[in-house]
Amino acid sequence: MKTTKPKFQQIIDAAVIVIAENGYHASKVSKIAKQAGVADGTIYLYFKNKEDILVSLFQEKMGEFIQKIQEKIDVDSSVDQKLKTLITMHFSQLAEDHHLAIVTQLELRQSNKQLRLKINDVLKPYLEVVDQIVEQGIKQEIYHSTIDPRLIRQMIFGTLDETVTNWVMNEQRYDLVSQVDQVHYLISNGLKKRG
Repeated sequence: MKTTKPKFQQIIDAAVIVIAENGYHASKVSKIAKQAGVADGTIYLYFKNKEDILVSLFQEKMGEFIQKIQEKIDVDSSVDQKLKTLITMHFSQLAEDHHLAIVTQLELRQSNKQLRLKINDVLKPYLEVVDQIVEQGIKQEIYHSTIDPRLIRQMIFGTLDETVTNWVMNEQRYDLVSQVDQVHYLISNGLKKRG
């Protein structure tokens, strides 16, 4: 496998494929090395162990994910459009990379408490993007101010996460992005003040 990518990125990209196809527990470091086109020992120049690869993979991919979403949201003027952009970007980025969707929706759900805590730390900046939208909606008196913003954040993230998980579990047999309008309608109308 010839590539011009730096080895760290080669290994991350290879890990996404290997973990998606074999599952985290059955993914050996040697398989990741082979997929990346590097020697087994090269992996350990960049990562401590397989857990470190999984967390680094999530940090790398989530960082790109958040940056793209933030850039799009920054140009949107209305809260409603920001929310729709968040949903669209969340669905479209995972729909474009089915291996990454499998890893984020299934393989990152590990029972290891230490690993879960590391993954939750990586997720915080994404939740802060959701918080920005919610806070703007409350400040502009578009969203209910009586609902705890932390609950709103969890409901938004939970809805998006569960929608993608369902899509992955159904072997991606339908168009995930086609769900955007309905999900946006349900969330947006649930948050809006009446009258």
